[in-house]
Amino acid sequence: MKLAERGTSTSRVEISNISSQGIWIYVRGKEHFLSYKDFPWFKDARLSEIQEVRLINDSFLRWECLDVDLALDSIENPGRYPLKYK
Repeated sequence: MKLAERGTSTSRVEISNISSQGIWIYVRGKEHFLSYKDFPWFKDARLSEIQEVRLINDSFLRWECLDVDLALDSIENPGRYPLKYK
């Protein structure tokens, strides 16, 4: 039996992989890697908490269970958003 090819994703945001180094998230046709070093809020989170993500206003991601909001620009350009003040 041959399986049919997957269709187009109906989700505008989805977690595509979780590893020991970080998470891969697919948003609006682009895949991004969120390392635990740059995004430490996800390191000790449960899988179900990480997967519960919503895209808000096409520019923000919201993890309600983790109380985390991220602008897509902070994912695409983490150097512009340092975690510590210099």
